[in-house]
Amino acid sequence: MKPKVLTIVAVVALVGSACSSPASTPSGSASGGTTAVKIGVELPLSGGEAPNGGPTLKGIQLAIKQIQVPGYTVTLNTQDDAVNGVNNPDQGARNITTLVSDKAVFAVVGPFNSAVAKAEIPISNEAGLLQCSPANTNSTLTLGDTAKQLRQAHPDKIAYVRVVANDDYQGLADATIAYKDLSKKAMYIVDDQTTYGKYLADVVEAQFKKLGGTVVKHDGAGTNVSDYTSLLTAAQALNPDVVFYGGVTSTGGGVLRKQMVANGMGALPFIGGDGISDGAASVPSSFLNIAGDQGDIGTWMTVAGAHDIPDRATLATAYKTEFNAELGAYSAAAYACTQVYLQALQAVGPDREKIRAYVTTTTNSFTTVLGKIGFDANGDINQHIISYFQFDPTTKDWKFVRQNDPTAA
Repeated sequence: MKPKVLTIVAVVALVGSACSSPASTPSGSASGGTTAVKIGVELPLSGGEAPNGGPTLKGIQLAIKQIQVPGYTVTLNTQDDAVNGVNNPDQGARNITTLVSDKAVFAVVGPFNSAVAKAEIPISNEAGLLQCSPANTNSTLTLGDTAKQLRQAHPDKIAYVRVVANDDYQGLADATIAYKDLSKKAMYIVDDQTTYGKYLADVVEAQFKKLGGTVVKHDGAGTNVSDYTSLLTAAQALNPDVVFYGGVTSTGGGVLRKQMVANGMGALPFIGGDGISDGAASVPSSFLNIAGDQGDIGTWMTVAGAHDIPDRATLATAYKTEFNAELGAYSAAAYACTQVYLQALQAVGPDREKIRAYVTTTTNSFTTVLGKIGFDANGDINQHIISYFQFDPTTKDWKFVRQNDPTAA
């Protein structure tokens, strides 16, 4: 049965949330009227990044199909920032410039990767084109001196928000898995030296030490490592009892886990952030697909958002009906970004500056699949929920364990 089309009235919350190819998305549009407007999409959609970007895009497409805004027909201008299968900040910068140039685009969902966001925010800030990321977690995109430098053109005008918790929360959660869930005291850390991976790894190191653990070694491996044998051999001599990886699948996460098994370290638990949350072992190019057989000794990962959202079953059913697939890690978050935009469109029209100002006003809130949300003065969501998952060797998929605000747990 096809999901019922929702009107905007049902979801509005009043004040009180290698090449690129611009195209209107063929699957779904909010056909509420005669004024044609667009939401830009900037995600990694090809190669090894497809397991991340694809399900995220589908969340946007589903929202556009289900929610109508009276007076407007909403379509998507979709851009792919993956080059040779890996997210590429330079391509992201070109893509956001393309979206800025499309005058019908009133706001953008994306990007997915923090390094890409770092390249895009100065451009969108200067243009006043609002971005809502469903997946960026690097804290410096919104906090501190780095964030201020990214929006030099208009320091006091936030043009970037996100609907996920930042890595200060995720890093604490990952350290807690190691120290409290697994009772481990000696950690080996590898990161991919990207904006996302290095920052998250640094937070995990600091938090693990604060909890009472020891980091025996922290290697910045980079993004082009195909053989971790020498790093693993050196680390093994230091007797770690747990391994943390800061990075994404396409920069080496799955290969690292696979080679741990091959090099006699398969019995050590492995923990990663949301960069390795890209589907079951049956999904080509996913972390679990590349890592292969890991036994049942414990591979964990976190997602910087809630798994148990207010009505997950309804969203999952609609998604399954539309795409014959299960929700991705950030499908709901992308749906929520789209809801925020459609509610803002209903409230103030498609003017970019009015949209930007409305969404970033801290007293405004938005009814979304994540619950009622809003954004603080930095553009961060007012939810700080992290979801915890463990590899299930029976289903060859991630099994949800729990969710919480790690600072309150």
